[in-house]
Amino acid sequence: MFIDIYFVYLLSGLILLPCMILSIWASAKVHTTFNKYSQMPTSSNWSGSDTARMLLERNNAYGIEVVRGKGKLTDHFNPKTMTVSLSQSTYDSTSVAAVAVSAHEIGHVVQREEGYAFYRLRTALVPITNVGTMLAFPLVIVGVLLTWIAALTEVGNIIVFIGVCLYGLSTLFSLITLPVELNASARAKRMLAETGVLVSDEEKRAASKVLSAAAMTYVAALLTSLLLFFRFLLYVLVLTGGRKRR
Repeated sequence: MFIDIYFVYLLSGLILLPCMILSIWASAKVHTTFNKYSQMPTSSNWSGSDTARMLLERNNAYGIEVVRGKGKLTDHFNPKTMTVSLSQSTYDSTSVAAVAVSAHEIGHVVQREEGYAFYRLRTALVPITNVGTMLAFPLVIVGVLLTWIAALTEVGNIIVFIGVCLYGLSTLFSLITLPVELNASARAKRMLAETGVLVSDEEKRAASKVLSAAAMTYVAALLTSLLLFFRFLLYVLVLTGGRKRR
């Protein structure tokens, strides 16, 4: 049993190391790309906040307020408060990076307005995922204890299975988040080109690089989540397998 657990820790560490490196690289890539193109002004001289308001009006998305947020790259759309919060590095800036990030958030607004399927599914999964990840490990422990101590193998296995499924919700959430973010970026590129916020091909390529760099963070998050689920599953197999070898 000790050897099995030691092996799982070693294997999971080896598995997660590349993911940690990818996540760090993706985060650094976002910041370096944003910093680079935050120095490139748009020919149209649109700011991030002006772009957001214009795109909201163009898409008939009324009742949504564009507000100034804090920090850097903390931009987000909150459907509960109906606000698009733009960070300090985006709100007043007239750079290509700022309008790209701003348009991306409006892309999420348009997804909501149009009832984009993956966006609706992700929104529905938020509360379930939050509860599921909290209950997953306790349920597995309860299931294992019922199997080991009370000899209620069938009941214990069912509870363990439910715990594993609940933990897997976070991976499912990451999987659904990826197309949502990619779609928002695609909408952003199209809206910026159609409205003339980005004029030259150089500006459009720069905006595309900013949005692509941001997408890599979601790819890294999905891969990490998949491997964390695999590690969790290994732990469960070790715990449940220990009883069978007795």
